[in-house]
Amino acid sequence: MAPTTAAARQAPSDDKRWRQVDVRMRRLGYRPDGLIEVLHTTQEVFGYLDDDALRYVGESLGVPPSTVYGVATFYSHFSLKPQGRHTCVVCTGTACYINGAGQLLEEVGRRLGVAPGGTTADGRISVLKARCLGACSMAPAVVVDGEVHGKVRPDALMAVLGTL
Repeated sequence: MAPTTAAARQAPSDDKRWRQVDVRMRRLGYRPDGLIEVLHTTQEVFGYLDDDALRYVGESLGVPPSTVYGVATFYSHFSLKPQGRHTCVVCTGTACYINGAGQLLEEVGRRLGVAPGGTTADGRISVLKARCLGACSMAPAVVVDGEVHGKVRPDALMAVLGTL
């Protein structure tokens, strides 16, 4: 699948943010090996990757839709749904899981009514799982809005989330 020419490509909407994505693709020479970087840029600009974004990036870089979707779903950094105003990432790596990550996710689910990968009904908090945060000595580890919390217990996590 060859990249389409700049004249043949048309952004999914007239949203000016697409210009930032186009600039990134142009700087990378519209090469297929720039896929991950372009997806990062697209998510930074729009907050998540919807079907239109995946299709546009794939067509522009000459990458098959199955590959674009595969990359977007393989890496936990990418989100295919809009995210909440705040994020709570629970590490589910071996050390964290053994030390209570499952209980953290259960408590968040019970008290906030949201499963991993979802967002609260009010759009306030998105709950995500990570395969490993690299903070095994702090297990179980959680990242709330970019701040790492270690040796977290369910009540302590709920207290942090309650302040958001």
